[in-house]
Amino acid sequence: MSDVSDLTGQLLIAMPDIGDPRFERAVILICEHSKEGTMGLILNKPSEEISFVELTRQLNLGSPEVEQPVHFGGPVEMGRGFVLHSGEYVSGLSSHLVLEDVRLSASLDVLEDMAQGTGPRAALLMLGYTGWGAGQLEGEILANGWLSTPADAGFVFQGGGEAMWSAALKRLGVDPLLLSATAGRA
Repeated sequence: MSDVSDLTGQLLIAMPDIGDPRFERAVILICEHSKEGTMGLILNKPSEEISFVELTRQLNLGSPEVEQPVHFGGPVEMGRGFVLHSGEYVSGLSSHLVLEDVRLSASLDVLEDMAQGTGPRAALLMLGYTGWGAGQLEGEILANGWLSTPADAGFVFQGGGEAMWSAALKRLGVDPLLLSATAGRA
């Protein structure tokens, strides 16, 4: 296997037979990948549990000027929040470069700035994240659970939802209608 850091900044695209409904048709941005494990955020699953307005009120950040969708980032630590945002904004407390013009922040100052209208020009608010232990994701990829392709800021911030899965596959030149739920090896 090549350098384990190769997956940072990549999109993972769930195959039709992923076997876990939480990841059905998921598109995940890998934010950190090392020999110790992998952390990513699901880009295309808006949360129906909470709104940005409710979240900012719960955190005593005031009422935001603009409503923003809150996304299901993954099944791990669902009470923990993350913001994927454009690179011109750098959190004063914690900001990690994921790929060109995409940063990840996990501190309240980003939400506070977003609520006041002074945050990043593009942002995705996530609750929870996806995580894999050492070698686990590589095994799932080898078992045909995921496809991967390089990410870019334009795709990350284009807007999620159902259409993002098909669009991610089309980036690879794959027709979603032709994908088989079973695969073989030569």
